[in-house]
Formats: sequence, structure tokens, C-alpha cells
Amino acid sequence: MSAQDTPSSETLINGGGFTLKSGQGSASMEMQCPHQNGLLYMVPGDRSWVCEDDVRPAHVMAGFFKEIAALEDPRIREAMNRWGLYYRPRALGSPEDSGDPSSPPNPTGPGTGT
Repeated sequence: MSAQDTPSSETLINGGGFTLKSGQGSASMEMQCPHQNGLLYMVPGDRSWVCEDDVRPAHVMAGFFKEIAALEDPRIREAMNRWGLYYRPRALGSPEDSGDPSSPPNPTGPGTGT
């Protein structure tokens, strides 16, 4: 059962084209604009079971992007560049030590014009 279907699901974020809902054991994130529409499910997995339900979505997303970025696969990097998506892991408990979170890194590589 997804967070979308869970009777006790709670909307945690609703704005900017995102609706994050969390239920017992799962969460869903709706992403919608006039040009795209998708639904992402986050459930306990091999690497995400350690977190409580209320913070599992952040754990899943941060861990997934950290793992994807570490692959250093040019196809992934190029796709992320095409969509203007960048990920920067930060130290636990000290976001000020990891750069300005409001400014993405300067993209370089194939497909970025540099």
C-alpha cells in the first residue's frame, strides 16, 4: 500500500508543484507542472529502513542521489545537466560547512557548453 492509498496519510509539503504525503511505512511525492507529471514512492528498502517514517523521504532522496552521483557515469551526469539537476552531499548536522545550499555548483562537462 502506498502513502497515496493509506487512510492515515498526511500531506507534509504542498507547493511549487510538489505534494509530499507520508503514511505508515511509505511516502509518495507528486511532481506536476503543465509539462510534466510524475509520482515517486518511497518505502523501506535495504538502505532506508533505518529511518522513522517522518524523515524517510529525506533519507531516501539524499541517499539515492548520493549513490547515483558517486557512480560517476557520464550518462547520468549528462542527463542531470540537461535537466539542470545537481546534487551536493553535506556533512551530517553541519550544513554551513558544506557550501551555500542556495547556489548550485557550476555545471561543466558534455552538454553544458564548457
